[in-house]
Amino acid sequence: MKVVIMPRDRAVQGILSLSFGQCLLCGLVIFVLLLHAGATLQRSLGSSLAVHSGVGESGSSATYRARLADQQALDSLYMQVGVLQANYQRLEVLSQRVAGLAGLPATNLEIVATDVAMTTLKVDGEVTQLRGLGQQLRTFQAALMKKTEHFVVLDLLLTKHAAKNARKPTAMPLATFSQLSSTYGWRRHPFHAEPSLHEGLDLAAPFGTPILAASGGLIRTAAPQGSFGNLIEIDHGEGLLTRYAHAQVLLVKKGDLVKRGQVIARVGSTGLSTGPHLHFEIRQHDKPLDPMAYLTGKPRLR
Repeated sequence: MKVVIMPRDRAVQGILSLSFGQCLLCGLVIFVLLLHAGATLQRSLGSSLAVHSGVGESGSSATYRARLADQQALDSLYMQVGVLQANYQRLEVLSQRVAGLAGLPATNLEIVATDVAMTTLKVDGEVTQLRGLGQQLRTFQAALMKKTEHFVVLDLLLTKHAAKNARKPTAMPLATFSQLSSTYGWRRHPFHAEPSLHEGLDLAAPFGTPILAASGGLIRTAAPQGSFGNLIEIDHGEGLLTRYAHAQVLLVKKGDLVKRGQVIARVGSTGLSTGPHLHFEIRQHDKPLDPMAYLTGKPRLR
């Protein structure tokens, strides 16, 4: 096969004659050149687009991350301040309540309060107003710490005060049917007629009348004791003790824990006694005290 190429202008002399193999070779060369040129152009355009796209995406991503970090930091500050405010208000209420229970004037417990003004966050590119928030948070934390310390001290004082009052034997040992037949102090002894110190109160009552613990404590004695007859002694701590004598029957035993107002025995006339009654004593480090100075109720006089 031959390919004959003739010019239109007949004046031009010469004929180019190519065989089939030569034509195929020329076509392949032209095709390879076109592929190379297309690949080069594609790489050039791709690099240019990648550079522009990379710059845009990098800048936008950095701005977004910065905004997100600022927002998260601010949200964290708001949350911390909110928690501190709630704790401060709760301590304020508790301290006032405890002050009332302790019988202390509220003005003596005034602790400098810190009012944290929350700043507002402006979004969409506007300025975020955070100036001074960190300092306010630190000031508030210091105030809360001081408040907590005051409350802890106050709670300790109140606990000690309540414990001391709870130990005092102020409840009447006989709830009903009691008459004061003999007071605390010097008197003529009912049996041998000599002056003697009566170290407690005699409360006359019918047989079987419930005898109540004047305060909570530990039963130290619950047994017959000579002239006292059936005797109960309650240890209230710090050397304070109450004594209940001449009982008909004992309802507790040594080592028992009892609470204020609990029935511990019943009125009788055991031991050296002229009739059914309760002999009641209060002692501090084994020294007798006048029970009338402690009892909140007053027995009827005979």
